[in-house]
Amino acid sequence: MLAPVVRITIARRWEGEPFDLMIALHARRSADSIVAWQRGRAQAALRSQRPLIVVLTGTDLYRDILSDPRAQRSLQCADVLVVLQDQAPASLPRPMRAKTTVIYQSGGRRRTLAKTPRHLRAVMVGHLREEKSPQTLFDAARLLRQRSDIRIDLVGAALDKALARRAVDTARACPQFRWLGALPHADTLRRIQRAHVVVNASSMEGGAHTVLEAVRSGTPVLASRIPGNVGMLGTDYAGYFPCGDAGALARLLERCRDEPGLLAALRRQCRARASRFEPRREQRALAALVSRLLTAARSTTEK
Repeated sequence: MLAPVVRITIARRWEGEPFDLMIALHARRSADSIVAWQRGRAQAALRSQRPLIVVLTGTDLYRDILSDPRAQRSLQCADVLVVLQDQAPASLPRPMRAKTTVIYQSGGRRRTLAKTPRHLRAVMVGHLREEKSPQTLFDAARLLRQRSDIRIDLVGAALDKALARRAVDTARACPQFRWLGALPHADTLRRIQRAHVVVNASSMEGGAHTVLEAVRSGTPVLASRIPGNVGMLGTDYAGYFPCGDAGALARLLERCRDEPGLLAALRRQCRARASRFEPRREQRALAALVSRLLTAARSTTEK
């Protein structure tokens, strides 16, 4: 996305190379590179000439910056903080908000595929770890095990062995539930396109790629009401359920099967948000931010 504007090097960490600007992904995981960059420009009096952008993830916003001194220092070092949805700035310390900008991640527009009328197909995409709250999906599947007309698929690798065992147990107990494991991205996208709804049950999200891929595919989302999802789908979206509330998720799935009007309303609401996740919009925002910072840096150097 930035290639038309600047030359980019992608690296796991900064080793002192003479770059003009750093974009650090993740306040905690990139903390060593951020501190080194800050130290280098301070020693050379280059703060304004070598800008630093820090892009914040969900674990940054809703966990690490609350308690991790390294993540907190990354916020202080950054010239600009980039967040991925419009509820994120409210989670930052007030002094940090003035240097924060929202840039939605994007995905290509995909054809909406025809849905089978024989049953409702729901899919949840996310590796098995606590932040994705797969247990909420497992419990909802058990509540719906008598509803053969509601099928639930889970796509994701077993990052947590205990959750993997629960996924297997759920599949044994609930014939309408399948754990498909990790799938190639193209296969996962096709399942999103074919589903009636995508479920995002996460307890923590910075701006879920699965949500934007569903919206760009014309597939409505049933989402936990957390800031990361509300920032993607809007405050008035009709497809939320309380985080961790399997009963509420099960009832929403039943309503989507039994009340065609609800699915139609969710599709309309998702269509209204789709332009936020358009690749050219993300590219323009990134390019404008980088160009602005580099222009200001050159101006300072010339003075």
